[in-house]
Amino acid sequence: MREPASGTVIPSDLYGFAERLTTAERRVITDLRQVLTEQVHPHLNSAWDEARFPEEIIAPLRGLELMDPPALREAGEPIRDIFLGFRNFELTRCDINVATYYNAQASLFRTVCTMGGSAQQARELDAKIVSHELTGVFGLTEPDHGSDVAGGLATSAAQEPETGDWIIDGAKRWIGGATAADVVATFARDAADGQVKCFLVPTSAPGVSMEVIPRKASLRIMQNADISYRQVLVPDSARLQQINSFTDVAGCLRRMRSDVAWMATGAMAGAYEAALAYVTHREQFGRPIAGFQLIQEKLAMMLGNLTAALGMVVQLTEQQAAGIYRDENSALAKMYTSLRLRETVALAREVCGGNGITLDTDVARFHADAEAIYSYEGTHEINALIVGRAVTGVGAFT
Repeated sequence: MREPASGTVIPSDLYGFAERLTTAERRVITDLRQVLTEQVHPHLNSAWDEARFPEEIIAPLRGLELMDPPALREAGEPIRDIFLGFRNFELTRCDINVATYYNAQASLFRTVCTMGGSAQQARELDAKIVSHELTGVFGLTEPDHGSDVAGGLATSAAQEPETGDWIIDGAKRWIGGATAADVVATFARDAADGQVKCFLVPTSAPGVSMEVIPRKASLRIMQNADISYRQVLVPDSARLQQINSFTDVAGCLRRMRSDVAWMATGAMAGAYEAALAYVTHREQFGRPIAGFQLIQEKLAMMLGNLTAALGMVVQLTEQQAAGIYRDENSALAKMYTSLRLRETVALAREVCGGNGITLDTDVARFHADAEAIYSYEGTHEINALIVGRAVTGVGAFT
């Protein structure tokens, strides 16, 4: 897009949704963009090609203190949901892997600890999470249970009557960032009452083993792990006291779906802007291909998808900030934005022609990694059934 108007926070934000941010919030977002551009982006293509996580990006991201930004503290402003949404947008606008890595700690792990812990647990854990003194990941999905994990979760937890300690057995799969984390927030079914509980299991605990999942065609930078638990002993103090059923887990997932909808929207912006940059410089038949009608139509479709998605996630976030949380609302946003992301990255790759399958344009990363966003935090079909149940009053889950 041409040079944005003065004060515009996001170049591809055609309708100015980011104008809802305060001056201090805008400063955090622009500082984040500068770090992503100068200290993160240069490492991404080689790391993606080699399927490795670039350790060089950790310190710059942590140095921004995005979970408790100094600029907001100095301005005396609270950390608002709309700021967190645009933070996710900006991270994913750079790269889906980067946002997934950051949100493993700042969203998934932090959410389950603050919502699932007792008041004392939440207070003590959150300070450590924000400072990165404690790093953790979210361990729900299993090798044989993804969409049916609510009823099919097989990892078990048995409490010893004499000591009150718990013994955990089972396996988890697709747990992003687990190999570098201190603990895994592990969801397990209580052998006594059949209900789902959550335990902060140290990755170094005896009986815990894990390995990085190889040969991925998506999220190649993010190190997803298979985890095995064999007679893993944890104290009762490691159990998050407010997670006592899958209904409690669903409350966490409701918030996480909103975060993923923001990520899908940010990824659309990244793919669109990468494609736009390419077509304005690529020449065929003696002129830039940006001047061809069919290219412009595809750019308009990409921008339309992005704008519609941005409007949806902004409205959803403002609704939730007002205290309105509905499963169908976050499910609809995740379902719709990830579907439009799929279309947008395909159009971006298309306008870049053969060069769109190379990493040099950035489009290929977005094109491949969009498949992960489309799948996690509820597949398209599962989220559609959540919405369908709400609007018809009839559950169609089998």
